[in-house]
Amino acid sequence: MAELERKRGGAPVAADWTYAPAPESRDVVQLRDRYGLFVGGEWLEPRETYTTISPADESALAEVGQATPEEVDAAVRAARKAFDDGWSALPGAERAKYLFRIARVLQERSREFAVLESLNGGKPIKESRDVDLPLAAAHFFYYAGWADKLEYAFPNRRPKPVGVAGQIIPWNFPLLMLAWKIAPALACGNTVVLKPAETTPLTALLFCDVLRQVELPPGVVNIVTGDGRTGAALVEHEDVDKIAFTGSTEVGKAIQRQLAGTRKKLTLELGGKAANVIFDDAALDQAVEGIVNGIYFNQGHVCCAGSRLLVQESIYEPLIQKLKRRLQTLRVGDPLDKNTDVGAINSRMQLDKITELVRSGEEEGAEIYQPPCRLPEKGYWFVPTVFTNVAQSYRIAQEEIFGPVLSVLTFRTPDEAVEKANNTMYGLSAGVWTEKGSRILSMAERLRAGVVWANTFNRFDPTSPFGGYRESGFGREGGRHGLEPYLVFE
Repeated sequence: MAELERKRGGAPVAADWTYAPAPESRDVVQLRDRYGLFVGGEWLEPRETYTTISPADESALAEVGQATPEEVDAAVRAARKAFDDGWSALPGAERAKYLFRIARVLQERSREFAVLESLNGGKPIKESRDVDLPLAAAHFFYYAGWADKLEYAFPNRRPKPVGVAGQIIPWNFPLLMLAWKIAPALACGNTVVLKPAETTPLTALLFCDVLRQVELPPGVVNIVTGDGRTGAALVEHEDVDKIAFTGSTEVGKAIQRQLAGTRKKLTLELGGKAANVIFDDAALDQAVEGIVNGIYFNQGHVCCAGSRLLVQESIYEPLIQKLKRRLQTLRVGDPLDKNTDVGAINSRMQLDKITELVRSGEEEGAEIYQPPCRLPEKGYWFVPTVFTNVAQSYRIAQEEIFGPVLSVLTFRTPDEAVEKANNTMYGLSAGVWTEKGSRILSMAERLRAGVVWANTFNRFDPTSPFGGYRESGFGREGGRHGLEPYLVFE
């Protein structure tokens, strides 16, 4: 409670407006001590296991299976059997019923999933609750609507399912990425073997209970957990017809080399170094909120994060002052506290990478600002950071940090803004802030990015395709475009 004081005999006023803790209950999630592999609608006891933890306090959450190549093979065989035994021939309207059921169950169990997502991944509960879960359900609803309309989605073509899809998802949005991958695959009549990230497998394993609840036929969705060795076994398997991967550019390149010359279809959604461009006619307070949402949302663990801020010189000083003042209000701490703005870094490895790149920024001559912030003693944490006086050649302006670190550069003209924004090996996303619609359209046309937001950032919708160019990958997820990678045409 805020302390109260009386002024000149009047009514009491608050002397301290610090937020009181508002923790979400962990009791809504019932975790097992040990999880196996979900293959053919059953739980298989794994030969090897590892421990998954909470990054907020490094406490152990559960023992999880480390799938071997033989166990991956069993999952692929189960998926092939389900594909051949009727799922691929099931009318689209019948497949849609399962997708609708999954969406409704996710809505009904949204609190349970949101708590587990924050517990295992470190993101603030308000983001899991208000962003990840609603979007995950929305993707299943959306693709349920397409399941019986594929001939209309692709007129004058005869769409057929690809077969068995191997899907590998990252640790920054575990459940949402699962929905992005599984929903279009099932809508098109494919079966799936999905591997969640090593550090965040628990919501995918809880999703298996949703599959049981909706009575999805055995083998249509199989989930195998493990590290990169499990993913490699899935990529290399001869009976997998399509690979969908979201993750780092380095691993994406390795997968592309592995699949070169094979018949397998491939989509890659990889890294990014997005430019958030602020013109002098932008609404500065609105832009500051967009900047904060663009880079500090999910601790900066976002492939399309606006990690490079390009500010027109005439508004540089007032904008930076407003941004620094806003950073002082961000609350870093317990991911399950409803007041938390910035949660825990996902892993020790990621924290070390962020720390090393921030150190390089200081050594190269950039000016660092970090607001006063008291970090928890246990767990993996990093203070929201802003770098000014950044040159384009600095590592912090070129490399994907994947953390709550913003690099600020300036420009004078729109041409200079475009040149600097495109000066990156990536091409996933960008943002433009201006009151002129003509400038928005001009910038969107010239920016080499798969997604360009105007006067907002990090807005997602299942009807809108998402994907990048260059070293940000290829292929699209979401919208009608997200169906095509899971289809072949006769």
